[in-house]
Amino acid sequence: MSSLSIIIITLNEAERIGGLLDDLVQQTHQDFELIVVDSNSEDETCAIVHSYAPLLPSLHVERMQQRGVCLGRNTGASLAQHQRLLFLDADVRLPPNFIQKALQQLTTKQLEVAGFYLSPKGLPKRYILGYKLFNMGIGLTQYVFPTAIGACLFSTKSLHNTINGFDISVTLCEDCDYVNRASRHTKFRMLPLGFTFDPRRLKQDGILKTGGKYLYANLHRLLIGEIRNQKIRYDFGHYKSK
Repeated sequence: MSSLSIIIITLNEAERIGGLLDDLVQQTHQDFELIVVDSNSEDETCAIVHSYAPLLPSLHVERMQQRGVCLGRNTGASLAQHQRLLFLDADVRLPPNFIQKALQQLTTKQLEVAGFYLSPKGLPKRYILGYKLFNMGIGLTQYVFPTAIGACLFSTKSLHNTINGFDISVTLCEDCDYVNRASRHTKFRMLPLGFTFDPRRLKQDGILKTGGKYLYANLHRLLIGEIRNQKIRYDFGHYKSK
């Protein structure tokens, strides 16, 4: 299964989307279509994406009037032409052989859905311990109560449709809810590959506050249930510009 549909959700990502698109141009595996689902950005995000059309010929930009992480990912999945899906956030960075290695491991391990670890490469040392603890947590939970990072997540169109996609009523940890529901139908695993993303969340909200929020959120998910109706507030695209 080498053909792939890559879905990127964007909202005012003009400062970052070019880096990810450069990474996709340089991938050793090029058998993919690219679907960028934009939540009505007010900056030059879409113009920048369109400028990559000569380098990424299977590029499609879908603009939505409504905004939402789950809505964007589900919209992209509905447009996908291939069975294998890769969901990405606009601030993700990938090494050149990431897709090739991931597809090889997905095939070898016979996985439909899989997550990846955060790499602290190039980040200040103060983030490294937090990343290690976070990766340890998602590594341990994959067997009993799966969690994952929706910023870089593989799935398949058939599985996505079986579980009715991302639940738009879940307002935090929608990615964890997705893989948890998927694991009831097929095996979920974390693959030993890393990706990086812009640490703006940690810089703006603080590493302790961010870590505490997600620890509390996952305890809530485990003991009470999924987080709906902004019970723990998280707004798509609320991060400040550089």
